[in-house]
Amino acid sequence: MRIQNYRIDGVGLGKLLNTRQVKRMVASYVGENKEFARQYLSGELEVELVPQGTLAEKIRSGGAGIPAFYTHTGIGTLVETGGIPIKYAKNGDVEIFSQPHCTGVFDGKRYVMEESISGDYALVKAWKADELGNLVFRASANNFNAPMATAGKVTIVEAEEIVPVGELKPDQIHIPGIHVHRIIKCEKNEKKIEKLTVRQDQAGEAGLPAAMQKRIRIIKRAAREFKDGMYANLGIGMPMLASNYIDPGITVYLQSENGVLGLGPFPTRSEVDPDLINAGKETVTVLQGGSFFSSDVSFGMIRGNRIDMLVLGGMEVSQTGDLANWIVPGKMVKGMGGAVDLVSASGTRVVVTMDHCSKDGSPKILKRCTLPLTGVECVNRIITDMCVFDVVPGKGLLLRELASGCSVDQVRAATGCEFTVASDVAETY
Repeated sequence: MRIQNYRIDGVGLGKLLNTRQVKRMVASYVGENKEFARQYLSGELEVELVPQGTLAEKIRSGGAGIPAFYTHTGIGTLVETGGIPIKYAKNGDVEIFSQPHCTGVFDGKRYVMEESISGDYALVKAWKADELGNLVFRASANNFNAPMATAGKVTIVEAEEIVPVGELKPDQIHIPGIHVHRIIKCEKNEKKIEKLTVRQDQAGEAGLPAAMQKRIRIIKRAAREFKDGMYANLGIGMPMLASNYIDPGITVYLQSENGVLGLGPFPTRSEVDPDLINAGKETVTVLQGGSFFSSDVSFGMIRGNRIDMLVLGGMEVSQTGDLANWIVPGKMVKGMGGAVDLVSASGTRVVVTMDHCSKDGSPKILKRCTLPLTGVECVNRIITDMCVFDVVPGKGLLLRELASGCSVDQVRAATGCEFTVASDVAETY
C-alpha cells in the first residue's frame, strides 16, 4: 500500500488499517492517526517514511516512466544514510531499518538517488469527471490526486459529479482521460474537516492560557520577518499562526506544500470550505490572485528555490544550524512531511520558532542535536519565547534580541551551547 498519509482513524483507507489489511505503508506523514502510530510502534505495521516532496516526485516520475531521479532532499540525514525504523519488534527493538541511498555529485553538490513509484491500482478523488475520464479537481483537493492518477496500471476515480463529454473546457482539465480506467459516482459526498480552524479575535488574546500567550509572543515576533512581496512557506502549528499577524501595509504570498499559493488568514465560520485546507489540514482562505496546483508542482517550486523564506517549528537546533523536528525514535512519530524538502532548498531562508526549553526545563538549543536530523546547517534564525539567535556560518550562534523580561544571563542558563552577544542586543518583543 502506498499513500501520502493516513490522517483520520476509521475513515477512508483508515478502514483497511483497522481490519489489519495493510502490511506496509510508504508515507510522509502519520498525522493524528493514533491507531496508525500504535500499530507502527508495536511492530504490527511496516512504515517507510519518505519526505513529502520526494514522495510526490517518486509518484510523478513513476507515472512518467522515469525509473529514478536525484534530489538534494535528505542529504546528511537518515534519508541518505539509512537507519529510519521501518518495522519494530514487539519488545521495541527495530527489526527493519531503511537502507542507505546511492548518491551522486552534480556541479559540486551532493544528491541522493530516489527510485520512482508506480502501483497496480491508483484510487483518486475528483470534483468532476466527464465520460472520457477527463478530471477536474477543486481548490486544494488537487494535491496528490493529480500525480497519483498517472501512476497506476489501473486508475479508479470517485467523482462528485460525472458530466457529458464537452461540458469540461479543455483548458480547465487537470488530468486527461488517457490515464483513467474507471469512474464511480460519489453517492455520499461527506467531506470531513480534520482541523476546523477559524480566525481568532485578537481582542480575546488576554483571556488565553499562559502557554498560548507565550506562543503568540513568538508568533508576533516571527511575523516581523516578512518583507513586502516575499514568497513564504509556514510550517504546521505555531508558524502557521503568523499569517494572522502580517503587517497590513505589506503583501506576502504564502505557499502551502499541498498545492496553494496565496494563503490568507484562517476563515470565519461562514467562510469555511472543506476543499480549502493547508498542509496541516487546517481550514484556510485564499487571497485574490491565489492559485491551486498539485503537490508535485508545489515541491518543484520549493526545490527550485522559488520560496524566499520558511518558518517552521523545531524540537532541537544545534549551534551550527542543524535542525531536528520530526521524530523521537520509539516514542513519537509524526513523519517528516515536507520539512526535509523545504530545508534542503539552498536559496530559502529558514526561521525556526519554538519554546526555548522542553517541558522538563532542558534546553532545546544544543551543541549537537540528539534526535534524527531534518536538515544539516540549514537554519538561519531561531525565535523563542526568550530571544532571537542568528546562526552565523563557521562561527555559531549570535544573540540578536531579547524577549521582554529576559536577560542575557537567563538565556545562557537556558541554552545548551555557547553563543556570542551582539553589541546592540536589547528587548524587542
